[in-house]
Amino acid sequence: MADSREPPPLFDDDDSRKDDENDDLFTSAVQSPVSEGGSLTPTVEEDVEKPGEQTDPLSDSPPEAAAHSTIQAQPSDSTSSPLFSQSPSLPRADTPPMTSEPVDLFESCSLGGNDSEDVTPTAVGPMTAGQEQEVSLDDNDDTGIFQSTAAPKLQLNQNDNEKKDEFIEITVTDPQKIGDGMGAYMAYKVTTKTNISYFRKQHWSVMRRFSDFLGLHSKLVEKHLHSGRIVPPAPQKSAIGTTKIKLGSDKSAESSIEFIEKRRAALERYMNRTAAHPTLRGDPDFREFVELDAELPRATQTSALSSAGVLRLFNRVGETVNKMTFKMDESDQWFEEKTQQIESLDNQLHKLHASLEGLVNYRRELAISTAIFAKSVAVLSSVEEHSALSRALHQLSEAEERIHTIHNAQADADYFHMAETTKDYIALIAAVKDVFHERVKAFQMWQHSQQMLAKKREAKAKAELVAKPDKIQQAQAEVTEWETKVERSQEEFERISKAIKKEIDQFEIIRVKDFKETLVKYLEALMTSQQQIIKVWETFIPEAKAIV
Repeated sequence: MADSREPPPLFDDDDSRKDDENDDLFTSAVQSPVSEGGSLTPTVEEDVEKPGEQTDPLSDSPPEAAAHSTIQAQPSDSTSSPLFSQSPSLPRADTPPMTSEPVDLFESCSLGGNDSEDVTPTAVGPMTAGQEQEVSLDDNDDTGIFQSTAAPKLQLNQNDNEKKDEFIEITVTDPQKIGDGMGAYMAYKVTTKTNISYFRKQHWSVMRRFSDFLGLHSKLVEKHLHSGRIVPPAPQKSAIGTTKIKLGSDKSAESSIEFIEKRRAALERYMNRTAAHPTLRGDPDFREFVELDAELPRATQTSALSSAGVLRLFNRVGETVNKMTFKMDESDQWFEEKTQQIESLDNQLHKLHASLEGLVNYRRELAISTAIFAKSVAVLSSVEEHSALSRALHQLSEAEERIHTIHNAQADADYFHMAETTKDYIALIAAVKDVFHERVKAFQMWQHSQQMLAKKREAKAKAELVAKPDKIQQAQAEVTEWETKVERSQEEFERISKAIKKEIDQFEIIRVKDFKETLVKYLEALMTSQQQIIKVWETFIPEAKAIV
């Protein structure tokens, strides 16, 4: 007999009515216009988690919560929105947008600030571990990378700018002859302008005699050459030029003025080259030379005819013989290439200097010949009876006189811009060779220490064979001593090699810069002289055409 009872309904009428009401509410909410000043924001109804149900690990509410959520039109207030009240959890990727405007996810982070203000990223220092935990940014976020790397770069740029802003400029002017007879000497006004902090002033002047410059150079060489630093050479002492200055005869007055001007320019270049080296300009002797407003102790060892000068000459001969006899087996390819480059550069600079001296002499002779020609034309114009021709010859004489002055000025430019710069670099190449020789001397000391160590070890082995405790103990002490010397010599050789590489790199940069400035100045002077000559002849052409 079939059961007359009807099966229970799959859905309860109450539940279906509730679903219909929810659907109607959803439809009316979507179709109804949003009130002014409001926005569509989600309102999530939290359900009680039932046993056995799985929850989303990325959300505090169960998955069924989305099915029971309703949408209501509420004012756009970030404080009442569930999106902000449930921080720090972020919206799920599959959740549709719930507002009419996009929401900035960074607003939930601890950056602060109003929505209406533009947030400009600022460079901050490296974050600590605690600060990294507080900032909820992704590891690949550009803002986080900017914050961790911008500050060191900014600080580095500031340091570079400070170094580039440092300057020191030294001028040597106003040569003055002090005293009479053989006891006379020349003194120069040394003016320094700088903004370097360890100098006491920014602008000051002192008086220094020529021997003071030579004494400064000797002190710097004694202290810094063995360390691998290139010390710019001072101008050489000229016995003939000094004698002419001391005698002061009228016949040698013109040549003495030229000699003094050349020496003044050479001293100025020497001081600026020395001041350009960061280590040398910070030396106490250099700072005393440029700052002490009093006479320096007399540098007697700089005299060319003194006993110190004779001893210095013998030392130079000994150094030259040592350079010629000892050949170092170079193991560093960099030093081998640089040595060949320096030798080639030295030869070419000598050839260039000889050509420039010939050019300067040619311009001097051309200026003299032009002056002689101008005087001859002036005499001819005075005896010429034809007035127009006489006037034209007189104008030609004046034009040649002006050209004579232009040739002299160009000869000076050839000498001071090109010839003297080339001569300075010939002396600087000699200073570079001296630095390389100091490295060779350090290598010789290292090799000598190794040889002595081998001998001391042999002596120790012989003492051990004889079995004499006193000699064994003494031999062991000597071996230990020479082992320390070998280690110290090797460290010194490596240190001076590293220092020389750094000095040569800086020397190359300055050398290129100097020759660039020299060429530009030389070409500008050459163009100026040619333009002046053209202008002189353009002025004379109407006078020549006026001859009838």
